[in-house]
Amino acid sequence: MQVVETFASLWPVLAEVLPRVASIAALIAVGVFLANVAVGFGLVQYVAAVSRYLTRPANLPDEVGTAIFTTAASTTAGYGMLAEFRESGMLDDRATLVAVTMNTFFGFVQHIFTFYVPVLVPILGLEVGLLYVGTRAAVSLAITAVGVLAGALLLSERNVDRTAAAQTDGGPDAEDDDSARDVVAAAARKTWPKLKRIVPRLVVVYLVVTLVVRTTDLQALTAAADPLATFVGLPGASIPVIAVFAFDTTAGAATIAPMVGGTFTPRTAVATMLLGGIVSFAVSTFKRSIPFQYGIWGPRFGSKVVAVNTALKVVFIAVALVFLLAV
Repeated sequence: MQVVETFASLWPVLAEVLPRVASIAALIAVGVFLANVAVGFGLVQYVAAVSRYLTRPANLPDEVGTAIFTTAASTTAGYGMLAEFRESGMLDDRATLVAVTMNTFFGFVQHIFTFYVPVLVPILGLEVGLLYVGTRAAVSLAITAVGVLAGALLLSERNVDRTAAAQTDGGPDAEDDDSARDVVAAAARKTWPKLKRIVPRLVVVYLVVTLVVRTTDLQALTAAADPLATFVGLPGASIPVIAVFAFDTTAGAATIAPMVGGTFTPRTAVATMLLGGIVSFAVSTFKRSIPFQYGIWGPRFGSKVVAVNTALKVVFIAVALVFLLAV
């Protein structure tokens, strides 16, 4: 009898959560599959082709455009090519930092096709999803523009050796002679593991969030919110969202999505996720950035790359926060 009563009390929650998760899972499956097809056929590379036209205004050799081009298909490969340019003497430390800064937007392009559009937009909905992705794209593009400007102002022939030869093999992983059938089959194989990882987590997060929303007085939560949320004008409910977002972007998006239109407007929802992104830098820097950058560049120069990347991201995300909340 108690089991029946418990199920009866949970049924309204399940009735709300399961259709939402099912629709999101279907959209993610389609989006991830199409994203893998796009990557497999090399479409991402065409989006990134414009990168080579940024190198000359930045006083960088044309070869650097190839590395930036490659970053849109493989961040590791693009960084590996830049490391070879630096080690060969083609670029000194200052020129390499400029090139790394210019890489930012083209590294983001890859994530548009492989994560933001196929995963986050279905979770957040079209309006909030596109506003968030567009804001992140604008931040990345602004950082790339800073790199071009820095190259124009700070670099000269003393910082580059255009005669240096650097052998690079950091191109895209896909074979050029893959048949269309092979590409589609590979895209299908890559879709299922991502669904297995994302969907169970979505179910758990949506269940918890729905229960919290149904049982929590968000106005009372606002009164006890962290001073930071109050300072920037965000609802008190943003604090738990920021906490989740700092450790898991997908779970953070799933946490805030049901509250958009009630507790959050599209702008405050995006601002909350951006603030969560700033907080997450402390986590991601130690878990991902430092091991990756130190592995590519070594501790001394790797620390410079981490510092420049983090500082620019924090500054421009802060500018985006001001714009979202003030306009």
